[in-house]
Amino acid sequence: MTINLIRSVSWIVLVCASCLSSCSNGKKGGADTVIVNATVYTADSLRTSAEALAIKDGIIVYAGTNDSARLYIDEKTEVIDAEGKFVMPGFIEGHGHIHGLGDFLRDINLMTVANWDEALQRLDSAIKLAKPGEWIIGRGWHQEKWDKTPLANHLGYPYKSALDSISPNNPVMLTHASGHSVYVNSKALEIAGVNEETPNPDGGDIVKDPAGNIVGVLEETAMGLVRRPYSEYVRQQTDEQRKEKWRKGIELAENDCLRKGITSFVDAGSSFEQMVWMEDLAAKGQLQIRHWMMLRESLENLKANKAKLPLINAGNGFLTVKAVKVSLDGALGSYGAWLLAPYTDRLGFFGQNTFPMDSLKAIAGWCWDNGLQLCVHAIGDRANRETVNIFAEQIAKDKSRSHRWRVEHAQHVHPAEIPRFKEWGIIASMQGIHCTSDAPFAPKRLGNERCKTGAYMWKSFWDAGVLVNNGTDAPVEDADPIANFYATVTRKGKSGIAFYPEERLSREQALYSYTMANAIAQFEEKEKGSLVPGKYADIVMLSNNLLTCGDEEILGTKILMTMVGGKVKYRQ
Repeated sequence: MTINLIRSVSWIVLVCASCLSSCSNGKKGGADTVIVNATVYTADSLRTSAEALAIKDGIIVYAGTNDSARLYIDEKTEVIDAEGKFVMPGFIEGHGHIHGLGDFLRDINLMTVANWDEALQRLDSAIKLAKPGEWIIGRGWHQEKWDKTPLANHLGYPYKSALDSISPNNPVMLTHASGHSVYVNSKALEIAGVNEETPNPDGGDIVKDPAGNIVGVLEETAMGLVRRPYSEYVRQQTDEQRKEKWRKGIELAENDCLRKGITSFVDAGSSFEQMVWMEDLAAKGQLQIRHWMMLRESLENLKANKAKLPLINAGNGFLTVKAVKVSLDGALGSYGAWLLAPYTDRLGFFGQNTFPMDSLKAIAGWCWDNGLQLCVHAIGDRANRETVNIFAEQIAKDKSRSHRWRVEHAQHVHPAEIPRFKEWGIIASMQGIHCTSDAPFAPKRLGNERCKTGAYMWKSFWDAGVLVNNGTDAPVEDADPIANFYATVTRKGKSGIAFYPEERLSREQALYSYTMANAIAQFEEKEKGSLVPGKYADIVMLSNNLLTCGDEEILGTKILMTMVGGKVKYRQ
């Protein structure tokens, strides 16, 4: 399918007739762009159907019929014939990592490797091109998703000896797909001063086998032991060199989003430095999609930079920073989720509390007093319970306030917590793709009963009246909204078996979670999330109707056009 501008005689006649009739019919006219012959999902509260949209100065000015859309056409209007295709609000990535996505697209991608042997082959090629002493950086490996387990392993993790053999002199640091552990070689450990006698930091684990040998994996806060010397290595570059490298990553990330129909991106954890850099791009009009960012900083730094917050609609609606992010635990795949009962496949181990509780309470109080949203990463049921407890302490001060505090992921919750989310107006910021991605190993970690009653409880949250918003956690998962939508409505992974399908969302619920729910979760429902007059013309056109096509047709859906602020930023 091609997206046709006015080319046919019939449309020329229609436009001429529209222009001639405007003199006597009170033509509204002068739209920059009119989309006609579309199947429009408006996502508005009235479930209004439409077949045409008119756009002026980046804003939707009309949604309705083709006939009425003629009133907005004049000789300067670009008319896009959708040929019956599905048109909907641009996807809003509800929880991702824009800087990490840029790094991931620039560095070594291990997400697509089938096994550890293939990862070593990919790394070997990069190491041969590296300069002496240069750090080798990659991301995306996941031991639970390989098609075979390494022969020499502990907890499924390969031993670092294989990595040492191909990189004895260059330090290597490979981030787990979840972002909650790193795999390193002996050279990186040597530079970091880590050995068998190094104690585990609070909330982290230097993984060792039963004989006390370091395997090569550092979980949760233990990652900092190696990330600190890597940061020192990076700081040897000039500020301008670092910023330019970062800028190229942002460009890659935004282009990836536009190809996938994403018009807005919620970044779950930026530094003040990254905020300043993003503000600079916004001021210069160089951001291609809209960004809403959470700051991940210490309370000391938050207080010191209080005057900078909140930052609202910088660059004419392209950057907002008004939330704070804290990670209370880790990820399920790397044994970091903080649980009420031990892991089924790691006896006696409850996961990691990665952030001091008293520090979280202090940040919660500061955010409440300063009117900022608080967004807490909580994956395990213990982490979710503790987060709800801390949220409730603050919200109880004024339950009438529209605080919209969020639990990021809410992956595994005790059933008793779901009504408490509703009671305190807490948002469940979830990712559909995590369910199907984790399904192959979640029962190993949690057991079948905990999976059935508390894992990835989309429908239970929804039915309880909790706002559920959607995203991918990119680059933990691919940012692709189509695969994520499919996971949300089918709960099927590669095996084709649905993971407790009773927790699926309907098609319309899933689309809402990816559009209006995300807009509401960031206080921007008046500006975006639906295709109604007065909102940004952030629009995506798809090859399939996501409300009516067959389940297996969803994955074949193509993004035909992505429009941000009325400007076409991507065409297939």
